Amino acid sequence: MDKYDLSRVYGDREIDSQKARYRALIGGFEQTFGEKPQRFFSASGRTEVCGNHTDHNNGCVLAAGVSLDCIAAVVPTDDGMITFHSMGYSDVKIDTRELEVRQDEIGTSAALIRGVCAGLAQRGCKIGGFKAYSVSSVLSGSGLSSSAAFEVLIGDILAGLYGGCPDDIEIARISQYAENAYFGKPSGLMDQMACSVGGFIAIDFENAGSPIVTPLKFDPAVHGYALCIVDTKGSHADLTPDYAAIPAEMKSVAQVFGKSVLREISREQLADNTAFVRSKCGDRAYLRALHFFDENERVRQMACAIEKDDLEGFLQIVRESGRSSLSLLQNIFPCSQPQNQGLSVALYAAGKVLGGKGAYRVHGGGFAGTIQAYVPFELLDGFKAEMTKLFGDDCCYELGIRAVGGAEIDLGGEQNL
Repeated sequence: MDKYDLSRVYGDREIDSQKARYRALIGGFEQTFGEKPQRFFSASGRTEVCGNHTDHNNGCVLAAGVSLDCIAAVVPTDDGMITFHSMGYSDVKIDTRELEVRQDEIGTSAALIRGVCAGLAQRGCKIGGFKAYSVSSVLSGSGLSSSAAFEVLIGDILAGLYGGCPDDIEIARISQYAENAYFGKPSGLMDQMACSVGGFIAIDFENAGSPIVTPLKFDPAVHGYALCIVDTKGSHADLTPDYAAIPAEMKSVAQVFGKSVLREISREQLADNTAFVRSKCGDRAYLRALHFFDENERVRQMACAIEKDDLEGFLQIVRESGRSSLSLLQNIFPCSQPQNQGLSVALYAAGKVLGGKGAYRVHGGGFAGTIQAYVPFELLDGFKAEMTKLFGDDCCYELGIRAVGGAEIDLGGEQNL
């Protein structure tokens, strides 16, 4: 596994703040475990750029690693035990010799750690114990994939300490396996892939076992736009059935044609059998299938716009994606909780502030959480003020695109901090 210095991971602008952050990390490790850490690892959060709810049906997505990350100070142990301490939480302890799924761990950090260990072991990779102290700037429930960053971090620690070193794509697959089989969340692979690979990437999941990952060069800041995530402070509690219904309904449409996922059928097949699909699957499933095909095409169009440096074309596709999520995908608020529509409020407010400039859309899984906006720098202060008025302090985050995904960090000796 390659090692990267702080400048390569965070950029020169953030060096001083990141040095302070890693000094605090070292201090936290020493206070918790009574010894000095030996190794340091980081995994980025991610932002979805286009491809809302397409990955789980082998679709196409655009995503990027972002400047917020999960970091850990680590010491290997020879007893096979993992002791993981996240700042502000109780220790999680896992015996790496006991890797079966545990029902009492579903939905917990312990399940993710055990699942990553199991995924590595199934691939013949060596695993073992370690002690870790971790802090994260990836906002939980923000749509920036805090769970995927955590999974990738665990995979990178184990690969870094014990060799075998699966590549970034394999670490992403193992992380998804942990989330699906051990944590109990039926997620696609986009989150883990973006967190593990980093940078701005297009991913084609047509062959889910070997997705095509294409790096793209794009940074909104170069064009005078801030990439903002607005946390509407909505709760994700009890929303798993809403998230799970989207891939399930899309797949139900594919099953009408004897296939398992929508990528295995064509838009023309769907159009030619509209009445039959609606009668078999219902209108919402049909509309969500339409979103899948349209969104796949938007991903391709957006990649072309980026390659041509066509900023306005890029922003127009963001707007179209947002409208499709609202009207076809229908993941702006849960039908069971019509009184909770923070995303709708945020989208309306973004439109009023931007006044036709920039672009905005739902971000991530939807139903609660965050929106994404591309805000001209001259409107940024007013945008942040409006969102703060609606959702409180610390709701609006300006993100940078991070070139490196999961990585081991070379601090060059504590004297350099």
